[in-house]
Amino acid sequence: MQSDNPRLTVLPAGRTGPRDRPTLLLTGGSGVLGRALIDELSAEYDLLCLRRNTPLRDPRVRELEGDLVAPRLGLSPRAWHELALQVDVVLHSAAETNWRTPPENITRTNLRGADTVLDLAARADAPLYLMSTAFVANTPTEDDRRRFPGAAAYLDSKSRAEQLMRDAGVPGAIVRPSVVMGDSATGRIAGQQGLTKTIGSMVLGQVPVLPGAPDARIDMVPQDYVARAVGDLVRGGVGSGEYWLTAGKEAIELREFADVCADVAVHHGLPRPQRPRLIPVEAVHRLLLPMLEGTALPASVRRRLEHYAELLLVFQRELPFDTSLGTPDCGTRLTRGDIRAALVRNAESWAEGRSGLLGRHRAAATAPTRLASSP
Repeated sequence: MQSDNPRLTVLPAGRTGPRDRPTLLLTGGSGVLGRALIDELSAEYDLLCLRRNTPLRDPRVRELEGDLVAPRLGLSPRAWHELALQVDVVLHSAAETNWRTPPENITRTNLRGADTVLDLAARADAPLYLMSTAFVANTPTEDDRRRFPGAAAYLDSKSRAEQLMRDAGVPGAIVRPSVVMGDSATGRIAGQQGLTKTIGSMVLGQVPVLPGAPDARIDMVPQDYVARAVGDLVRGGVGSGEYWLTAGKEAIELREFADVCADVAVHHGLPRPQRPRLIPVEAVHRLLLPMLEGTALPASVRRRLEHYAELLLVFQRELPFDTSLGTPDCGTRLTRGDIRAALVRNAESWAEGRSGLLGRHRAAATAPTRLASSP
């Protein structure tokens, strides 16, 4: 991709005026991880959050309205220059993560966004912390790109954004979290995402078949662990390197994930869901979905199977990642017990506020018994 932002060879004049705290520009502040990053960093940094349309309405931050994919974020040349004079650190967390988006738009957003913040960091003489994904380690095949164009475009764009940063030579670090869960203590997360929806479907017993190898792992890390590791890197002034914020060898298997969700279902008075049958992703597309064509299977079930196959293309691994958690300036390492406990809290958090939905499922589960016993 040709850059719209030729790199500076002469830095702007130095900043003027005293400031109590360094200024950190955060992109993606309204996202799942962005909210946790605000919690982690707001006490020590003057947070300037880029947003396009929806205000954050958070008294801990200042907001900058702009367009991530526009040259200079859509700012005037003067405003762009003044922004560079303000910023001490850039933390780029924004990305297009909706795989239903046309692939070319995913690529455009994620590459142009990275290129623009790289240019800003160079002009500001500020380190850049680029939030990528651990799943760049999963290289999509040509069949994957045909079947799952959105997920493949996401992975490819993240890999290419990392290369942009390496080529630019801007100080900072590439940060690769795996699946970001809700908070480890409360289970809460800012908005629904693929993992949350999967947990809900598993609790409700709506997943009779799950695409995936039986020994595949789901590498998940609670958002507060990710935010703390990023905060440590920023506070430590880490100026280079690539950091894997992953569970590593502690990642749980798909079977254990299903068992935890089943335990939560029972805790809320639902029948214990049967453990989903695990079948290879390839078999779903080569055998299962074609076999179901023209049957009475509801379209929603078919879409759910396709959705899980796409998620697991990205998220599952037979071999564990390396992890940087617990190394100097990089947060705390997780145990398998930590991850399992966080998953329980995430599932319980999903159930909170859904008493009506859970009640309907309990009623549906007991309805045949009541009918059979009625006179």
